[in-house]
Amino acid sequence: MDLFQAVVLGILQGITEWLPVSSSGHLALAQHFMELEVPVSFDILLHIGTLGAVLIYYRNKIFEIGRAVLRMDFQSEDGKLALFVLAGSVPTALIGFAFKDFFKSMFSDVFLVGVALILTGAVLFSTRFFSGNKGLGWMSCLTVGAAQGIAVAPGISRSGWTISAGMMFGIEREKVADYSFILSIPALIGAMIFEGGNIVFSGMEWTIVFAGVLSSLVAGYLSIAFLLKIIKKGHFYFFSYYCWIIGLLAVLAGIGFF
Repeated sequence: MDLFQAVVLGILQGITEWLPVSSSGHLALAQHFMELEVPVSFDILLHIGTLGAVLIYYRNKIFEIGRAVLRMDFQSEDGKLALFVLAGSVPTALIGFAFKDFFKSMFSDVFLVGVALILTGAVLFSTRFFSGNKGLGWMSCLTVGAAQGIAVAPGISRSGWTISAGMMFGIEREKVADYSFILSIPALIGAMIFEGGNIVFSGMEWTIVFAGVLSSLVAGYLSIAFLLKIIKKGHFYFFSYYCWIIGLLAVLAGIGFF
């Protein structure tokens, strides 16, 4: 992998991590068509960039959540959000660890990635029939967390499934989008810690890694801002058409059509 390919993968990661089109699925497809054998650890490293993007974008909210936790004030909105993030992280971890090997095996199967993208499209399309103004609750947060765990699979969009799950509970779409982004923080940190040994000993050139991470951070920040505008306009389901097209192309590639 050269510098240009690392930047391309970084931009792709940054854009698709937050847009509901599956970053892991796009990275798997990009690596397939570019005929690259990229270590899984490089995919994890690219998440440093997208993690940086969400930390920067939500820095004020994260600061307020931290203040509430330090004051042990779990009755305030920020304190409750901290508990909801903790609750949502539990099913994410359980599902992620339980199906880790199966999800990793999907990276080399373009057909399965395509099927997962088509399924993601169906989930996204269903959101056009849901609306509401409810707040977060324990059951909705656990469901959103479970959706995040399933989204470890390439082709299953993390933001797509988590935001859709919350909208199906009637939660206000902007509120569930914010929760989805903040919930991703412990998941991304956990994934990087879990893969830490592989990252250190992967033998990749750090100039290439830095280029990929930086491009992922910039693209990720812009993607968050863009998606929030789309959600506010009620056009979240528009991404379903894209997922169906890319998913169908992946399925055809998987069966050897081209």
